[in-house]
Order: sequence, then C-alpha cells, then structure tokens
Amino acid sequence: MRKFWTLVGIASVSLASVGAIAGDADFTLVNGTGYTIREVYLSPANAKSWGNDRLGEGDLANGKSRLIKFKDSANCEQDLQVVFDKGDTEVVWEGLDLCEINQLTLKYNRATKTVSAIKE
Repeated sequence: MRKFWTLVGIASVSLASVGAIAGDADFTLVNGTGYTIREVYLSPANAKSWGNDRLGEGDLANGKSRLIKFKDSANCEQDLQVVFDKGDTEVVWEGLDLCEINQLTLKYNRATKTVSAIKE
C-alpha cells in the first residue's frame, strides 16, 4: 500500500510540472468588439515592435474566441494590438498582465475610439 501512495505522489508532482510547462500564460481571446479581427499582436508594454501575428490562420469573427499561446512569463505585462478586417483599423489595449488573465474579452467603440476589456 505504501508503494501505491508513493507512486500516486510522484504522478501528481509530474502532472503538476507538465501543466506548468504547457502554456503558463496562454489565454483565450474573445472578440467582443463588434467587428471581425484579422490580426493580433503582442508586445512587452511600451516596446516599439509588435512581432508576429498571433491569430494565425483565418479571422476571428465577433463573438468568437481563440486560444492565444503566450509563454513569455518573464514579461507578463503586454500590449495587445488588433487589426480589423474592414478599414485596416489598428487598435491597442495597453498594460495587460497576461500571466493573470485566463480569458480576455475585447471591447471597442469605433465612434469614440474607446477600448476596454473584460479580464477573467
């Protein structure tokens, strides 16, 4: 019986380690902007370059969600930029702590150019 509990303990530690490695700061991005998103970029807060499009293949329609892979837990505070499908409008959400966010719902008011987000 003692061997059984030892194996259970080892298995628990192993699974916890795998969970920590596999996407510490991955999050689900929900498009609540009212517009189709064509591209998504992340960059450490106040950096000058955006890097690669994180959305990958296809667009993200309003009301839809997509898992965004983010492994840079050394730089949790990120700015997020989206490019909308129509009009090539680029909009930025600043200072998001992606290590604390599991789901991020983006909101955008085009008339006032106001951004907001629901963080879960």
